[in-house]
Amino acid sequence: MEKQGPVKNGAEPCPATDRVSLLNCIDLSSSDIHQSVSLLKQACLDCGFFYVINHGISQEFMDEVFGMSKRFFELPLNEKMKLLRNEKHRGYTPVLDELLDPDNQVHGDYKEGYYIGVEVPEGDPEAEKPFYGPNVWPAPDVLPGWRDTMERFHREALEVAKAVARIIALALDLEVDFFDKPEMLGEPIATLRLLHYEGQVSDPVKGIYGAGAHSDFGLVTLLATDDVLGLQICKDKDAKPQTWEYVAPVKGSFIVNLGDMLERWSNCIFK
Repeated sequence: MEKQGPVKNGAEPCPATDRVSLLNCIDLSSSDIHQSVSLLKQACLDCGFFYVINHGISQEFMDEVFGMSKRFFELPLNEKMKLLRNEKHRGYTPVLDELLDPDNQVHGDYKEGYYIGVEVPEGDPEAEKPFYGPNVWPAPDVLPGWRDTMERFHREALEVAKAVARIIALALDLEVDFFDKPEMLGEPIATLRLLHYEGQVSDPVKGIYGAGAHSDFGLVTLLATDDVLGLQICKDKDAKPQTWEYVAPVKGSFIVNLGDMLERWSNCIFK
């Protein structure tokens, strides 16, 4: 389970009372597949969170994606609202639009986002399915090159997800290409989501959060972060009281967490 804790403008060290989580790190360039499987399996049995490094997406391109994301969120609100999220969950979500933890949040999340999915042209029979269809894109004259950058990142990040899924398959004693099948990641509902936290510092006493406590629905989430500390995880959601730990940003890495679907598919062995 995760939430977005205090978000400040600029990276700051954790207060001494806050814990920083130690997570396993999976090197996708390593030739020692047995070690990778062992590290990943331990992480999935323990908490379902780990780092992925050397994943094949260049730091230069990651920086370009973050730069393009920043350019979008710096647009005037009236420009962003022209791209408001549609019924296919594509497009812009304003600040306070989402409420992840209604039991503890007074308002919605103090973040704004942008959904991009697998592009399926309008008129294609596949476009009738939930979560499939054409994306919503800013006009090229407003953000030149933006669509090309995001489509490329969507493709490359999906390849990273497939590489991680192959190690997960081995950790579950399945064939290495189990998740590559057409009915699995061969035809994925893969969503790229840009997020911007607008500077409101979380205050749990007042029910204010960047993003409320939640678990993700799907198979896996790959999270690329900047250098600002904010993400917190709870390794045991049933503990009383719950213990929340910061996850330190690691430049160029993805923080990976398992979703509810994989927990179900593993008969709740993986968390």
